[in-house]
Amino acid sequence: MLYQEPHLSAAKPEAADQVAAVQIEHLSHSYPPTRKQKKPRIAVDNLSLSVGRGEIFCLLGPNGSGKSTLFKILSTLMEPSSGSVSILGWDLATHRHELRKLIGVAFQHPSLDKKLTVRENLHHQGHLYNLRGERLAGAIRDMLQNVGIGDRSQDLVENLSGGMQRRVELAKALLHRPQLLVLDEPSTGLDPGARREFGEYLQKLRRSEGMTAILTTHILDEADRCDRIAIMDRGRLVGMGTPAELKAEIGGDVLSLTSDDASELSRLIQSKFGISTTIIEDTLHMERENGHEFIPQLVHAFPRLIGSITLSKPTLEDVFLRKTGHTFSAEEE
Repeated sequence: MLYQEPHLSAAKPEAADQVAAVQIEHLSHSYPPTRKQKKPRIAVDNLSLSVGRGEIFCLLGPNGSGKSTLFKILSTLMEPSSGSVSILGWDLATHRHELRKLIGVAFQHPSLDKKLTVRENLHHQGHLYNLRGERLAGAIRDMLQNVGIGDRSQDLVENLSGGMQRRVELAKALLHRPQLLVLDEPSTGLDPGARREFGEYLQKLRRSEGMTAILTTHILDEADRCDRIAIMDRGRLVGMGTPAELKAEIGGDVLSLTSDDASELSRLIQSKFGISTTIIEDTLHMERENGHEFIPQLVHAFPRLIGSITLSKPTLEDVFLRKTGHTFSAEEE
């Protein structure tokens, strides 16, 4: 079925500059019990957040954090168990069909027909949005050039590398110039250079067209380049802000100490210096202003208990550890 132009006159929203691109209020979603899990599984738990127009917003979390479920809700593929979502001023529950015209979606798993060429995949995608003739041909040409595969338009998708196929997926999502771009793990299969180029292209779209982008990721450096980050853990929002704001919450340097008796070392540090530590796999983590000045004191006080000390500036991994009590990489595993 061809996608029809949206008819939104029945309930016109506020002026575009007065509403958020996405407004989520007390959103929850649970999956029904299974044979292995007898109770319903809560994937998103009472989530509220707002995404401004023109923002590049990141949903950061390990696998199982709820970000992919939220992606399905935002891309109109799933109805939440409770709560509300407003997109571009329109209620998602009552204007689902119309909003699909305004949203571009790139899924984590491939959605390409590998027996067709790159151009043929985009040609059929354009038809879903009523693009025809020279308008469609020009959109395909521009989009393939923008994602760096303008010279591969006649190649069969099955002959492309995984990274190249991912670029075709992104071109599909952007073909109709959506106002909101929703991306599930967009850097899957991309090398660091291609990942950086795609980030730069998102910035270009934001500047030239005011496009809003929401992406899910478990890649920390990808999140670091976004305007704001919502950190999710086990279905809940545990932190939100700019990358700089989140790291500033650490309040100093991060010290990591290895020890054969991490519990005893933690107890002694608390007793002598009044500093709380977090133990992850026999490594103590603590936050300290001017950490380089504090290292000699630690070594002098506990020379036999300390195996090594590492000093670093705060990262998003450290923020996640502080918010949840466990490391991001451990949750991924």
